[in-house]
Amino acid sequence: MALNWPGLLSIGVFYLIVLATGVWASRKSKREERKCTGNRSEVAMVGGRNLNIWVSIFTTTATWVGGGFILGNAEVVYDPKRGLAWAIGPIGFVLSLVVGALFFVKPVREKNYVTIMDPFQEKYGNTLTAILFVPSLLADIFWIACVLAALGGTVSVIMDIPSPLAVALSAAVAVLYTLLGGLYSVAYTDVIQLIFMFLSLWFCVPFILMSPASTDITVTAVTKLYQEPWTGRLKLADAGRWLDDLLLVTLGGICYQAFYQRVLATATVAQAQFTCYAASVFCFILAIPPLLIGAVAASTDWNQTSFGLPTPYEQGKAGMILPISLRYLCPPFVSLAGIGAIAAAVMSSIDSALLSSASLFARNIYKNIFSKRASEKQILRVVKVSILLFGFMGAGLAMTTSSVYVFWILSGDVMYTVVCAQLICVLFLPGKVNGYGALAGLVVGLLLRLLVGEPLLGVPGLMPLPWDSLHEDGRLLHVFPFRTGIMLVSLATILVVSRFAACLFLKGLLPDNWDVYGLGQKRRILMKDMVAKDLTEKIGLNTRQMDPSPHASTEDMRSLQ
Repeated sequence: MALNWPGLLSIGVFYLIVLATGVWASRKSKREERKCTGNRSEVAMVGGRNLNIWVSIFTTTATWVGGGFILGNAEVVYDPKRGLAWAIGPIGFVLSLVVGALFFVKPVREKNYVTIMDPFQEKYGNTLTAILFVPSLLADIFWIACVLAALGGTVSVIMDIPSPLAVALSAAVAVLYTLLGGLYSVAYTDVIQLIFMFLSLWFCVPFILMSPASTDITVTAVTKLYQEPWTGRLKLADAGRWLDDLLLVTLGGICYQAFYQRVLATATVAQAQFTCYAASVFCFILAIPPLLIGAVAASTDWNQTSFGLPTPYEQGKAGMILPISLRYLCPPFVSLAGIGAIAAAVMSSIDSALLSSASLFARNIYKNIFSKRASEKQILRVVKVSILLFGFMGAGLAMTTSSVYVFWILSGDVMYTVVCAQLICVLFLPGKVNGYGALAGLVVGLLLRLLVGEPLLGVPGLMPLPWDSLHEDGRLLHVFPFRTGIMLVSLATILVVSRFAACLFLKGLLPDNWDVYGLGQKRRILMKDMVAKDLTEKIGLNTRQMDPSPHASTEDMRSLQ
Protein backbone atom coordinates (compact mmCIF):
# COMPACT_ATOMS: atom_id res chain seq x y z
CA MET A 1 0.00 0.00 0.00
CA ALA A 2 1.30 3.49 -0.90
CA LEU A 3 1.82 6.20 1.65
CA ASN A 4 -1.52 7.60 2.79
CA TRP A 5 -1.00 11.31 2.14
CA PRO A 6 -4.48 12.46 3.30
CA GLY A 7 -3.90 10.62 6.57
CA LEU A 8 -0.47 12.15 7.04
CA LEU A 9 -1.89 15.59 6.27
CA SER A 10 -4.73 15.17 8.77
CA ILE A 11 -2.32 14.20 11.54
CA GLY A 12 -0.11 17.15 10.60
CA VAL A 13 -3.06 19.55 10.89
CA PHE A 14 -4.04 18.08 14.25
CA TYR A 15 -0.48 18.41 15.57
CA LEU A 16 -0.34 22.03 14.41
CA ILE A 17 -3.56 22.79 16.31
CA VAL A 18 -2.13 21.17 19.44
CA LEU A 19 1.15 23.05 19.04
CA ALA A 20 -0.66 26.37 18.60
CA THR A 21 -2.63 25.68 21.78
CA GLY A 22 0.64 24.95 23.58
CA VAL A 23 2.12 28.27 22.42
CA TRP A 24 -0.97 30.15 23.63
CA ALA A 25 -0.83 28.35 26.97
CA SER A 26 2.87 29.18 27.36
CA ARG A 27 2.00 32.89 27.11
CA LYS A 28 -0.64 32.40 29.78
CA SER A 29 2.00 30.68 31.90
CA LYS A 30 4.31 33.69 31.61
CA ARG A 31 1.49 36.02 32.70
CA GLU A 32 0.85 33.80 35.72
CA GLU A 33 4.55 33.86 36.58
CA ARG A 34 4.47 37.65 36.73
CA LYS A 35 1.43 37.58 39.04
CA CYS A 36 2.76 34.75 41.20
CA THR A 37 4.23 35.71 44.57
CA GLY A 38 5.77 32.27 45.07
CA ASN A 39 8.34 30.36 43.08
CA ARG A 40 8.30 30.52 39.29
CA SER A 41 9.17 26.84 39.12
CA GLU A 42 5.94 26.01 40.96
CA VAL A 43 3.97 27.74 38.20
CA ALA A 44 5.55 25.36 35.70
CA MET A 45 4.97 22.33 37.94
CA VAL A 46 1.55 22.97 39.53
CA GLY A 47 0.23 25.95 37.58
CA GLY A 48 0.17 28.39 40.50
CA ARG A 49 -2.51 26.19 42.16
CA ASN A 50 -5.33 28.02 40.41
CA LEU A 51 -6.25 25.71 37.54
CA ASN A 52 -9.81 26.14 36.29
CA ILE A 53 -12.11 23.34 37.50
CA TRP A 54 -13.10 22.24 33.99
CA VAL A 55 -9.53 22.37 32.75
CA SER A 56 -8.42 20.25 35.71
CA ILE A 57 -11.16 17.67 34.98
CA PHE A 58 -10.21 17.49 31.31
CA THR A 59 -6.47 17.24 31.92
CA THR A 60 -6.93 14.54 34.58
CA THR A 61 -9.13 12.50 32.24
CA ALA A 62 -6.76 12.94 29.31
CA THR A 63 -3.83 11.82 31.45
CA TRP A 64 -5.52 8.52 32.30
CA VAL A 65 -7.03 7.82 28.86
CA GLY A 66 -3.91 7.17 26.82
CA GLY A 67 -3.12 5.09 23.77
CA GLY A 68 -2.56 2.00 25.90
CA PHE A 69 -5.98 2.45 27.49
CA ILE A 70 -7.79 2.65 24.14
CA LEU A 71 -5.89 -0.12 22.34
CA GLY A 72 -5.74 -2.33 25.42
CA ASN A 73 -9.50 -2.31 26.03
CA ALA A 74 -10.23 -3.25 22.41
CA GLU A 75 -7.57 -5.98 22.49
CA VAL A 76 -8.83 -7.69 25.64
CA VAL A 77 -12.44 -7.87 24.40
CA TYR A 78 -11.34 -9.24 21.02
CA ASP A 79 -9.02 -11.86 22.55
CA PRO A 80 -11.04 -15.14 22.59
CA LYS A 81 -9.15 -16.32 25.68
CA ARG A 82 -10.12 -13.26 27.73
CA GLY A 83 -13.08 -11.18 26.56
CA LEU A 84 -15.06 -8.45 28.32
CA ALA A 85 -14.82 -10.21 31.69
CA TRP A 86 -11.08 -9.43 31.70
CA ALA A 87 -11.46 -5.78 30.67
CA ILE A 88 -10.34 -4.47 34.05
CA GLY A 89 -9.01 -1.18 32.64
CA PRO A 90 -12.24 0.85 32.85
CA ILE A 91 -13.12 -0.52 36.32
CA GLY A 92 -9.58 -0.07 37.62
CA PHE A 93 -9.19 3.47 36.31
CA VAL A 94 -12.53 4.56 37.77
CA LEU A 95 -11.71 2.97 41.13
CA SER A 96 -8.24 4.51 41.08
CA LEU A 97 -9.63 8.03 40.74
CA VAL A 98 -12.35 7.43 43.35
CA VAL A 99 -9.94 5.89 45.88
CA GLY A 100 -7.49 8.71 45.22
CA ALA A 101 -10.18 11.32 45.89
CA LEU A 102 -11.40 9.60 49.05
CA PHE A 103 -8.07 8.90 50.74
CA PHE A 104 -5.01 10.35 49.01
CA VAL A 105 -6.00 13.82 47.81
CA LYS A 106 -6.56 15.49 51.19
CA PRO A 107 -3.24 14.68 52.94
CA VAL A 108 -1.27 15.72 49.86
CA ARG A 109 -3.20 18.89 48.92
CA GLU A 110 -3.58 20.21 52.48
CA LYS A 111 0.19 20.37 52.96
CA ASN A 112 0.73 22.15 49.62
CA TYR A 113 3.30 19.70 48.35
CA VAL A 114 4.68 20.32 44.86
CA THR A 115 5.53 16.70 44.00
CA ILE A 116 4.64 13.34 45.51
CA MET A 117 8.30 12.95 46.54
CA ASP A 118 8.03 15.91 48.94
CA PRO A 119 6.57 13.84 51.83
CA PHE A 120 9.36 11.28 51.34
CA GLN A 121 11.99 14.01 51.47
CA GLU A 122 10.33 15.48 54.54
CA LYS A 123 10.28 12.12 56.33
CA TYR A 124 13.39 10.26 55.16
CA GLY A 125 15.78 12.91 53.85
CA ASN A 126 17.56 13.19 50.53
CA THR A 127 19.40 9.91 50.05
CA LEU A 128 16.45 7.54 50.39
CA THR A 129 14.24 9.89 48.38
CA ALA A 130 16.77 9.78 45.54
CA ILE A 131 16.63 5.97 45.61
CA LEU A 132 12.81 5.98 45.58
CA PHE A 133 12.86 8.45 42.68
CA VAL A 134 14.41 5.83 40.38
CA PRO A 135 11.38 3.46 40.18
CA SER A 136 9.07 6.46 39.65
CA LEU A 137 11.25 7.71 36.80
CA LEU A 138 11.44 4.27 35.21
CA ALA A 139 7.66 3.90 35.42
CA ASP A 140 7.15 7.24 33.62
CA ILE A 141 9.66 6.39 30.88
CA PHE A 142 8.07 2.97 30.35
CA TRP A 143 4.66 4.66 30.18
CA ILE A 144 5.92 7.09 27.53
CA ALA A 145 7.31 4.15 25.56
CA CYS A 146 4.00 2.29 25.96
CA VAL A 147 1.82 5.00 24.47
CA LEU A 148 4.32 5.86 21.73
CA ALA A 149 4.49 2.19 20.73
CA ALA A 150 0.69 2.19 20.57
CA LEU A 151 0.70 5.16 18.21
CA GLY A 152 3.48 3.78 16.04
CA GLY A 153 1.68 0.47 15.55
CA THR A 154 -1.63 2.18 14.81
CA VAL A 155 -0.24 4.58 12.22
CA SER A 156 1.69 1.83 10.46
CA VAL A 157 -1.50 -0.27 10.18
CA ILE A 158 -3.84 2.45 8.93
CA MET A 159 -1.61 4.66 6.80
CA ASP A 160 1.45 2.56 5.99
CA ILE A 161 3.67 5.17 7.62
CA PRO A 162 6.80 3.69 9.22
CA SER A 163 6.30 3.26 12.96
CA PRO A 164 9.57 5.03 13.95
CA LEU A 165 8.51 8.12 11.96
CA ALA A 166 5.18 8.33 13.80
CA VAL A 167 6.91 7.83 17.16
CA ALA A 168 9.53 10.50 16.45
CA LEU A 169 6.98 13.04 15.17
CA SER A 170 4.61 12.62 18.13
CA ALA A 171 7.42 12.72 20.68
CA ALA A 172 8.88 15.88 19.11
CA VAL A 173 5.55 17.75 19.16
CA ALA A 174 4.76 16.69 22.75
CA VAL A 175 8.24 17.64 23.97
CA LEU A 176 8.08 21.01 22.20
CA TYR A 177 4.81 22.28 23.67
CA THR A 178 5.61 20.84 27.11
CA LEU A 179 8.87 22.80 27.05
CA LEU A 180 7.05 26.00 26.16
CA GLY A 181 4.67 26.38 29.08
CA GLY A 182 4.89 23.62 31.68
CA LEU A 183 1.63 22.54 33.28
CA TYR A 184 -0.43 25.24 31.52
CA SER A 185 0.62 23.99 28.09
CA VAL A 186 -0.01 20.39 29.12
CA ALA A 187 -3.40 21.15 30.68
CA TYR A 188 -4.82 23.31 27.89
CA THR A 189 -3.60 21.01 25.12
CA ASP A 190 -5.21 18.17 27.07
CA VAL A 191 -8.55 19.96 26.70
CA ILE A 192 -8.18 20.04 22.90
CA GLN A 193 -6.97 16.45 22.80
CA LEU A 194 -9.76 15.11 25.01
CA ILE A 195 -12.51 16.83 22.99
CA PHE A 196 -11.00 15.51 19.75
CA MET A 197 -10.62 12.03 21.25
CA PHE A 198 -14.21 11.95 22.51
CA LEU A 199 -15.76 13.11 19.23
CA SER A 200 -13.57 10.93 17.01
CA LEU A 201 -14.09 7.69 18.94
CA TRP A 202 -17.85 8.05 19.13
CA PHE A 203 -17.94 9.12 15.47
CA CYS A 204 -16.34 5.78 14.51
CA VAL A 205 -18.70 3.58 16.56
CA PRO A 206 -21.82 3.68 14.27
CA PHE A 207 -19.76 2.83 11.17
CA ILE A 208 -18.08 -0.09 12.95
CA LEU A 209 -21.42 -1.45 14.19
CA MET A 210 -22.94 -1.26 10.69
CA SER A 211 -20.10 -3.09 8.94
CA PRO A 212 -21.56 -5.70 6.52
CA ALA A 213 -18.80 -8.17 7.43
CA SER A 214 -19.84 -8.22 11.09
CA THR A 215 -22.64 -10.03 12.91
CA ASP A 216 -24.86 -8.40 15.54
CA ILE A 217 -22.75 -8.21 18.72
CA THR A 218 -25.76 -9.13 20.88
CA VAL A 219 -25.77 -12.52 19.13
CA THR A 220 -22.02 -13.17 19.41
CA ALA A 221 -22.08 -12.12 23.06
CA VAL A 222 -23.62 -15.48 23.95
CA THR A 223 -23.03 -17.58 20.82
CA LYS A 224 -19.79 -19.02 19.46
CA LEU A 225 -19.72 -17.99 15.81
CA TYR A 226 -16.31 -16.95 14.46
CA GLN A 227 -14.64 -17.34 17.84
CA GLU A 228 -15.59 -17.66 21.51
CA PRO A 229 -18.27 -15.18 22.77
CA TRP A 230 -16.68 -11.77 23.26
CA THR A 231 -18.15 -11.41 26.77
CA GLY A 232 -15.62 -13.97 27.99
CA ARG A 233 -15.84 -15.78 31.28
CA LEU A 234 -14.02 -15.70 34.58
CA LYS A 235 -13.20 -19.06 36.11
CA LEU A 236 -12.92 -19.42 39.86
CA ALA A 237 -9.32 -20.57 39.45
CA ASP A 238 -8.49 -17.26 37.72
CA ALA A 239 -10.10 -15.04 40.37
CA GLY A 240 -6.78 -14.35 42.09
CA ARG A 241 -5.11 -13.24 38.87
CA TRP A 242 -8.10 -11.07 37.96
CA LEU A 243 -8.08 -9.40 41.38
CA ASP A 244 -4.31 -8.89 41.16
CA ASP A 245 -4.65 -7.10 37.82
CA LEU A 246 -7.49 -4.95 39.15
CA LEU A 247 -5.52 -3.88 42.23
CA LEU A 248 -2.48 -3.24 40.06
CA VAL A 249 -4.42 -0.72 37.98
CA THR A 250 -6.34 0.74 40.94
CA LEU A 251 -3.59 1.23 43.51
CA GLY A 252 -0.66 1.42 41.12
CA GLY A 253 -2.29 4.32 39.29
CA ILE A 254 -2.49 6.37 42.50
CA CYS A 255 1.31 6.32 42.81
CA TYR A 256 2.05 8.30 39.63
CA GLN A 257 3.29 11.88 39.93
CA ALA A 258 1.07 12.84 36.94
CA PHE A 259 -2.01 12.19 39.11
CA TYR A 260 -0.79 14.40 41.96
CA GLN A 261 0.34 17.13 39.57
CA ARG A 262 -3.33 17.67 38.69
CA VAL A 263 -4.47 17.38 42.30
CA LEU A 264 -1.88 19.89 43.52
CA ALA A 265 -2.73 22.36 40.73
CA THR A 266 -6.29 22.89 42.02
CA ALA A 267 -7.26 25.71 44.37
CA THR A 268 -8.82 23.65 47.19
CA VAL A 269 -9.11 20.09 48.49
CA ALA A 270 -12.80 20.01 47.55
CA GLN A 271 -12.02 21.05 43.97
CA ALA A 272 -9.32 18.38 43.72
CA GLN A 273 -11.72 15.69 44.93
CA PHE A 274 -14.48 16.82 42.56
CA THR A 275 -11.95 16.73 39.71
CA CYS A 276 -11.20 13.07 40.44
CA TYR A 277 -14.86 12.08 40.68
CA ALA A 278 -15.75 13.83 37.42
CA ALA A 279 -12.70 12.41 35.62
CA SER A 280 -13.70 8.89 36.69
CA VAL A 281 -17.05 9.32 34.91
CA PHE A 282 -15.38 10.57 31.72
CA CYS A 283 -12.89 7.68 31.82
CA PHE A 284 -15.74 5.19 31.90
CA ILE A 285 -17.54 6.92 29.00
CA LEU A 286 -14.37 6.96 26.89
CA ALA A 287 -13.82 3.24 27.55
CA ILE A 288 -17.09 2.29 25.82
CA PRO A 289 -16.05 2.90 22.14
CA PRO A 290 -12.92 0.68 22.24
CA LEU A 291 -14.89 -2.03 24.07
CA LEU A 292 -17.55 -1.93 21.33
CA ILE A 293 -14.90 -2.00 18.59
CA GLY A 294 -13.33 -5.06 20.21
CA ALA A 295 -16.74 -6.75 20.35
CA VAL A 296 -17.39 -6.02 16.66
CA ALA A 297 -13.96 -7.36 15.72
CA ALA A 298 -14.78 -10.60 17.56
CA SER A 299 -18.04 -10.76 15.58
CA THR A 300 -16.44 -10.25 12.14
CA ASP A 301 -15.96 -12.73 9.33
CA TRP A 302 -12.53 -11.48 8.28
CA ASN A 303 -12.72 -13.50 5.07
CA GLN A 304 -15.33 -10.98 3.86
CA THR A 305 -12.86 -8.10 4.29
CA SER A 306 -9.72 -7.25 2.35
CA PHE A 307 -7.73 -8.31 5.42
CA GLY A 308 -8.66 -11.93 4.68
CA LEU A 309 -7.57 -15.01 6.55
CA PRO A 310 -5.91 -15.93 8.87
CA THR A 311 -7.65 -13.63 11.34
CA PRO A 312 -5.78 -10.85 13.17
CA TYR A 313 -5.67 -13.02 16.30
CA GLU A 314 -4.20 -15.97 14.40
CA GLN A 315 -1.55 -13.66 12.93
CA GLY A 316 -0.59 -12.41 16.40
CA LYS A 317 -2.01 -8.93 15.76
CA ALA A 318 -4.63 -8.81 18.53
CA GLY A 319 -2.84 -5.82 20.07
CA MET A 320 -3.54 -3.80 16.91
CA ILE A 321 -7.18 -4.89 16.53
CA LEU A 322 -8.54 -1.37 16.97
CA PRO A 323 -6.61 0.21 14.07
CA ILE A 324 -7.15 -2.95 11.98
CA SER A 325 -10.91 -2.65 12.56
CA LEU A 326 -10.87 1.05 11.70
CA ARG A 327 -9.06 0.34 8.44
CA TYR A 328 -10.96 -2.73 7.22
CA LEU A 329 -14.45 -2.20 8.68
CA CYS A 330 -14.87 1.56 8.12
CA PRO A 331 -14.75 4.01 5.22
CA PRO A 332 -11.34 5.74 4.78
CA PHE A 333 -12.48 9.10 6.19
CA VAL A 334 -13.68 7.34 9.36
CA SER A 335 -10.29 5.63 9.71
CA LEU A 336 -8.64 9.05 9.65
CA ALA A 337 -10.87 10.20 12.52
CA GLY A 338 -9.90 7.09 14.45
CA ILE A 339 -6.18 7.63 14.01
CA GLY A 340 -6.68 11.21 15.15
CA ALA A 341 -8.36 9.98 18.32
CA ILE A 342 -5.46 7.64 19.09
CA ALA A 343 -2.89 10.35 18.35
CA ALA A 344 -4.73 12.67 20.75
CA ALA A 345 -4.82 9.98 23.43
CA VAL A 346 -1.12 9.28 23.04
CA MET A 347 -0.01 12.89 23.22
CA SER A 348 -2.23 13.64 26.21
CA SER A 349 -0.41 10.91 28.16
CA ILE A 350 3.10 11.63 26.91
CA ASP A 351 3.14 15.27 27.96
CA SER A 352 1.86 14.39 31.44
CA ALA A 353 4.54 11.74 31.97
CA LEU A 354 7.25 14.06 30.65
CA LEU A 355 6.33 16.94 32.95
CA SER A 356 5.83 14.73 36.01
CA SER A 357 9.21 12.99 35.74
CA ALA A 358 10.99 16.26 34.95
CA SER A 359 9.34 17.95 37.96
CA LEU A 360 10.43 15.14 40.28
CA PHE A 361 14.02 15.32 39.07
CA ALA A 362 14.32 19.12 39.10
CA ARG A 363 12.77 19.67 42.53
CA ASN A 364 13.54 16.57 44.59
CA ILE A 365 16.88 15.55 43.10
CA TYR A 366 18.60 18.58 41.55
CA LYS A 367 17.38 21.33 43.88
CA ASN A 368 17.25 19.45 47.19
CA ILE A 369 20.35 17.27 46.72
CA PHE A 370 22.78 18.55 44.08
CA SER A 371 22.25 22.32 44.18
CA LYS A 372 20.36 23.55 47.23
CA ARG A 373 21.02 27.20 46.33
CA ALA A 374 19.76 26.84 42.77
CA SER A 375 17.86 29.84 41.44
CA GLU A 376 14.40 29.61 39.92
CA LYS A 377 15.89 30.05 36.45
CA GLN A 378 18.24 27.14 37.03
CA ILE A 379 15.40 24.89 38.20
CA LEU A 380 13.28 25.77 35.16
CA ARG A 381 16.29 25.08 32.94
CA VAL A 382 16.72 21.66 34.55
CA VAL A 383 13.00 20.93 34.01
CA LYS A 384 13.37 21.67 30.30
CA VAL A 385 16.54 19.62 29.88
CA SER A 386 14.88 16.73 31.75
CA ILE A 387 11.83 16.88 29.47
CA LEU A 388 14.11 16.58 26.44
CA LEU A 389 16.16 13.75 27.93
CA PHE A 390 13.21 11.68 29.18
CA GLY A 391 11.33 12.24 25.92
CA PHE A 392 14.25 10.88 23.88
CA MET A 393 14.60 7.90 26.23
CA GLY A 394 10.90 7.00 25.95
CA ALA A 395 10.89 7.42 22.16
CA GLY A 396 14.02 5.28 21.86
CA LEU A 397 12.44 2.47 23.88
CA ALA A 398 9.22 2.68 21.82
CA MET A 399 11.22 2.04 18.65
CA THR A 400 12.71 -1.18 20.04
CA THR A 401 9.41 -3.09 20.13
CA SER A 402 5.79 -2.78 19.02
CA SER A 403 4.51 -4.49 22.16
CA VAL A 404 2.37 -2.08 24.15
CA TYR A 405 1.70 -4.69 26.82
CA VAL A 406 5.40 -5.11 27.68
CA PHE A 407 5.84 -1.48 28.69
CA TRP A 408 2.44 -1.34 30.39
CA ILE A 409 3.41 -4.30 32.58
CA LEU A 410 6.79 -2.77 33.42
CA SER A 411 5.32 0.63 34.30
CA GLY A 412 2.42 -0.64 36.41
CA ASP A 413 4.45 -3.35 38.12
CA VAL A 414 7.14 -0.95 39.26
CA MET A 415 4.64 1.45 40.83
CA TYR A 416 2.47 -1.18 42.50
CA THR A 417 5.05 -3.61 43.88
CA VAL A 418 7.74 -1.07 44.81
CA VAL A 419 6.22 2.38 45.38
CA CYS A 420 2.65 1.72 46.59
CA ALA A 421 3.55 0.41 50.07
CA GLN A 422 6.04 3.26 50.54
CA LEU A 423 3.40 5.87 49.66
CA ILE A 424 0.78 4.38 52.01
CA CYS A 425 3.24 4.40 54.91
CA VAL A 426 4.58 7.92 54.42
CA LEU A 427 1.10 9.45 54.03
CA PHE A 428 -0.94 7.50 56.58
CA LEU A 429 1.56 5.96 59.02
CA PRO A 430 4.36 8.55 59.30
CA GLY A 431 4.71 8.08 63.06
CA LYS A 432 5.21 4.32 62.74
CA VAL A 433 7.86 4.23 60.01
CA ASN A 434 11.42 5.41 59.54
CA GLY A 435 14.18 5.26 56.96
CA TYR A 436 15.38 1.83 58.04
CA GLY A 437 11.97 0.28 57.43
CA ALA A 438 11.50 2.13 54.13
CA LEU A 439 14.86 0.92 52.82
CA ALA A 440 14.17 -2.66 53.93
CA GLY A 441 10.72 -2.59 52.30
CA LEU A 442 12.23 -1.33 49.05
CA VAL A 443 14.89 -4.06 48.98
CA VAL A 444 12.40 -6.83 49.85
CA GLY A 445 9.88 -5.64 47.23
CA LEU A 446 12.48 -5.49 44.46
CA LEU A 447 14.04 -8.82 45.42
CA LEU A 448 10.72 -10.67 45.52
CA ARG A 449 9.63 -9.18 42.19
CA LEU A 450 12.84 -10.33 40.54
CA LEU A 451 12.58 -13.81 42.07
CA VAL A 452 8.99 -14.27 40.87
CA GLY A 453 9.92 -13.29 37.31
CA GLU A 454 7.49 -12.36 34.56
CA PRO A 455 6.63 -15.11 32.04
CA LEU A 456 4.92 -12.64 29.69
CA LEU A 457 8.22 -10.76 29.38
CA GLY A 458 10.34 -13.88 29.13
CA VAL A 459 11.89 -13.39 32.59
CA PRO A 460 12.15 -16.80 34.30
CA GLY A 461 10.96 -17.11 37.88
CA LEU A 462 13.26 -18.57 40.53
CA MET A 463 10.65 -18.71 43.28
CA PRO A 464 7.65 -21.05 42.83
CA LEU A 465 4.22 -19.73 43.73
CA PRO A 466 1.07 -21.54 44.88
CA TRP A 467 -1.22 -22.80 42.11
CA ASP A 468 1.22 -22.14 39.25
CA SER A 469 0.07 -23.74 35.99
CA LEU A 470 1.25 -24.14 32.41
CA HIS A 471 -0.47 -22.18 29.66
CA GLU A 472 -1.57 -23.90 26.44
CA ASP A 473 1.48 -22.50 24.63
CA GLY A 474 3.83 -23.83 27.32
CA ARG A 475 4.28 -20.57 29.25
CA LEU A 476 4.16 -20.59 33.06
CA LEU A 477 1.01 -18.88 34.33
CA HIS A 478 0.87 -17.31 37.80
CA VAL A 479 -2.61 -17.76 39.27
CA PHE A 480 -1.67 -16.53 42.74
CA PRO A 481 -2.05 -12.70 43.10
CA PHE A 482 1.70 -12.30 43.48
CA ARG A 483 1.91 -8.55 42.85
CA THR A 484 -0.53 -7.83 45.66
CA GLY A 485 1.31 -10.35 47.82
CA ILE A 486 4.64 -8.59 47.20
CA MET A 487 3.09 -5.21 47.97
CA LEU A 488 1.66 -6.49 51.28
CA VAL A 489 4.95 -8.17 52.26
CA SER A 490 6.77 -4.92 51.47
CA LEU A 491 4.26 -2.98 53.59
CA ALA A 492 4.68 -5.38 56.52
CA THR A 493 8.47 -5.22 56.18
CA ILE A 494 8.45 -1.42 56.39
CA LEU A 495 6.38 -1.47 59.59
CA VAL A 496 8.21 -4.35 61.31
CA VAL A 497 11.75 -3.18 60.50
CA SER A 498 10.86 0.41 61.46
CA ARG A 499 9.61 -0.78 64.85
CA PHE A 500 12.61 -3.07 65.37
CA ALA A 501 15.13 -0.36 64.43
CA ALA A 502 13.40 2.15 66.70
CA CYS A 503 13.64 -0.26 69.65
CA LEU A 504 17.33 -0.94 69.02
CA PHE A 505 18.37 2.70 68.86
CA LEU A 506 15.93 4.21 71.35
CA LYS A 507 16.93 1.70 74.04
CA GLY A 508 20.61 2.22 73.31
CA LEU A 509 21.20 -1.38 72.19
CA LEU A 510 23.18 -0.13 69.19
CA PRO A 511 25.80 2.67 69.20
CA ASP A 512 24.75 6.13 68.03
CA ASN A 513 27.37 6.22 65.28
CA TRP A 514 25.42 3.44 63.54
CA ASP A 515 22.23 5.51 63.66
CA VAL A 516 22.13 6.93 60.13
CA TYR A 517 18.62 8.38 60.51
CA GLY A 518 19.21 9.83 63.98
CA LEU A 519 16.47 8.01 65.88
CA GLY A 520 18.46 8.16 69.14
CA GLN A 521 19.10 11.87 68.71
CA LYS A 522 15.41 12.52 68.11
CA ARG A 523 14.63 10.58 71.30
CA ARG A 524 17.09 12.67 73.34
CA ILE A 525 15.61 15.90 71.99
CA LEU A 526 12.11 14.63 72.81
CA MET A 527 13.17 13.65 76.34
CA LYS A 528 14.75 17.08 76.93
CA ASP A 529 11.55 18.76 75.77
CA MET A 530 9.48 16.59 78.12
CA VAL A 531 11.80 17.31 81.09
CA ALA A 532 11.72 21.04 80.36
CA LYS A 533 7.93 20.97 80.12
CA ASP A 534 7.61 19.08 83.45
CA LEU A 535 10.00 21.49 85.13
CA THR A 536 8.08 24.49 83.84
CA GLU A 537 4.80 23.05 85.11
CA LYS A 538 6.30 22.35 88.57
CA ILE A 539 7.75 25.86 88.84
CA GLY A 540 4.40 27.31 87.84
CA LEU A 541 2.55 25.22 90.43
CA ASN A 542 5.00 26.15 93.22
CA THR A 543 4.67 29.82 92.37
CA ARG A 544 0.88 29.65 92.62
CA GLN A 545 1.10 27.81 95.98
CA MET A 546 3.39 30.47 97.43
CA ASP A 547 1.44 33.42 96.08
CA PRO A 548 -2.25 32.70 95.40
CA SER A 549 -2.90 35.89 93.46
CA PRO A 550 -6.39 37.22 92.80
CA HIS A 551 -5.88 36.17 89.20
CA ALA A 552 -5.65 32.49 90.14
CA SER A 553 -8.46 30.30 88.94
CA THR A 554 -11.17 28.92 91.22
CA GLU A 555 -9.76 25.41 90.71
CA ASP A 556 -6.27 26.57 91.78
CA MET A 557 -7.71 28.18 94.97
CA ARG A 558 -9.61 24.99 95.80
CA SER A 559 -6.44 22.90 95.37
CA LEU A 560 -4.59 25.16 97.81
CA GLN A 561 -7.33 24.69 100.41
